[in-house]
Amino acid sequence: MSSSLPPLPRLLVEPVVRAALLEDLGRAGDVTTDACIPPQARFQAVIASRQPGVIAGIDAAVIAFDLIDPALKVSVERGDGSEVAPGDVVLRLDGSARSILTAERVALNIACRMSGIATATSGLVAIARQHGKAQIVCTRKTTPGLRALEKHAVRAGGGSNHRFGLDDAVLIKDNHIAVAGGVVPAIRAAKAHAGHMVKIEVEVDTLAQLDAAMAEGVDAVLLDNMTPAMLADAVALVAGRALTEASGRVSRETVGAIAASGVDLISVGWITHSAPILDLGLDAAEV
Repeated sequence: MSSSLPPLPRLLVEPVVRAALLEDLGRAGDVTTDACIPPQARFQAVIASRQPGVIAGIDAAVIAFDLIDPALKVSVERGDGSEVAPGDVVLRLDGSARSILTAERVALNIACRMSGIATATSGLVAIARQHGKAQIVCTRKTTPGLRALEKHAVRAGGGSNHRFGLDDAVLIKDNHIAVAGGVVPAIRAAKAHAGHMVKIEVEVDTLAQLDAAMAEGVDAVLLDNMTPAMLADAVALVAGRALTEASGRVSRETVGAIAASGVDLISVGWITHSAPILDLGLDAAEV
């Protein structure tokens, strides 16, 4: 996995990190560290991985230390998108012991969470590539306030991003279809409303719905909860006229068969809402 993933703009990340630090520091600051550690104490520390995985969220961790103390010396050893083994050093820190200990938990919370997402994504990407061309994409099932960071973590793991919000694409779901009166009226209403730069995707559960959608013309079709055999039939029916996206019941056990159906995309909600963290820890550096 490459570590050359462009970072998110600091302007986007800093408010998230600042809010986390404000939550942690509360009304009185780090009373434990202030009580136990002399102001002049220095500390050389590392953040290292305790598990194999893929790193993400390191830029946010660096911002956490910088917001607490801009004088800290922070060196990134493994950037977002880097594969790590147990014991690999991700970040080196040198400076005020108080500052490092105060920022530690927020930095680790974010980096562990995002690295867990990157690691989960990477595992699915590797399996999908063995069986077909499908890209692994995330969904809007993200932690409120953390969507940009979590979608960045998906990219760090080799995946791609679906829409970021309700405002950047039309995705006609089953409930839209139910209220609008069917696939055809929903698509026609969307086309009448959307601007020329807005793509339209429609969710279908059956091949009959898919046939109707293709007759109207859409940019992408979301094939929801279809078996691998049904997905293959759907890909054949679409015949390259739109992007095909499989969704539902995607796991490490099922993703290979789904990819083998020939779909272009496989969307997975759990990589952002339920992926386990990657265990990273901060310890004194060996000198």
